[in-house]
Amino acid sequence: MTHPSQIRPLGAEVPGWHAPKRPAADLVLEGRYVRLVPLRADTHAALLFAAFDGHDDIWDYLPYGPFSSAAFYHRWVRDAAGKADPLFLAIYDKDQERWGGVASYLRITPEAGSIEVGHIAMAPLLQRTRAATEAMALMMAHAFEAGYRRYEWKCDALNLASRRAAQRLGLSYEGVFRQAGVVKGRNRDTAWFGAIDSEWPALSEAFRVWLDPGNFDDRGRQIERLRDLTALVRASSDPAL
Repeated sequence: MTHPSQIRPLGAEVPGWHAPKRPAADLVLEGRYVRLVPLRADTHAALLFAAFDGHDDIWDYLPYGPFSSAAFYHRWVRDAAGKADPLFLAIYDKDQERWGGVASYLRITPEAGSIEVGHIAMAPLLQRTRAATEAMALMMAHAFEAGYRRYEWKCDALNLASRRAAQRLGLSYEGVFRQAGVVKGRNRDTAWFGAIDSEWPALSEAFRVWLDPGNFDDRGRQIERLRDLTALVRASSDPAL
């Protein structure tokens, strides 16, 4: 017989748990301001290169780029597209009627209920727009509605813009993994952020309120800030911000 003092704690049971499906290869995410579709070289590479061209800082914290020509970027897209993991999506801004960025699902682990968003590259035309925020909201929504329990965001710890974006979107700061890798010959410490399924209903409501056209004045300026709407949901905040 086990003495009560010897009982070890165990994690809470997850009744009815079953592994979710992987995102479909033909996944399309449709929003009010944005559309995300599977990245394709012949369809998107030239248009995305034109949007990225002259803005080499986009690639500072990614393991590839900048690209010196449209041909080199086309080759990269051709090699990256069509994979199950990472699953790359091209981002179309409906208001501007232009392709302006890419993002992907990666480290997709259905058996653990975990999925990550990453490889985010947004041209200046897409940055700080409702379309950019809605793209991230749609990807998070698809993951949680598919049954994933954990949604991750990781970035170079020096990438303060990415850390701000993660926190603004309601992901909680979970720490820094020191010397997590070497990228382009430089050390990379990696900052971790995450959201879990129990937080999704409140985050979903925050996105709904922020993205509503009534949240913007006649000059397109936000009334309620998203970071304020998500602040009460986040389990922890990034001390670097």
